[in-house]
Amino acid sequence: MNGNAPHTDARLILLAPEDNCLIAAARLAADETVEIEGERVTLAKTIELGHKVARHALAQDGKVLRYGARIGHVNEPVARGEHLHTHNLESDYLPTYTHDAGHEFVPHE
Repeated sequence: MNGNAPHTDARLILLAPEDNCLIAAARLAADETVEIEGERVTLAKTIELGHKVARHALAQDGKVLRYGARIGHVNEPVARGEHLHTHNLESDYLPTYTHDAGHEFVPHE
């Protein structure tokens, strides 16, 4: 690690230098404080193992990069340290399905 690089909590993994999301290497509890590139951030929600966390603040419609590739965009502004998942991240390539009220996997006839 570069001695001049700002510190990030070891439980948050950066997969590629250009990524703007980090991957949780452990379950991180709501109200827990983590460090992201030298800034202390208190998590608003629990982040499950393997889920994405915003490395930087993102404006609405901002692209999300993972492994250096665009995986989608956010549908609302996202703060640094916020959970990135189906509630605020939309794929630009595949439909996103949820179990939210009003959404169905198979249409009723």
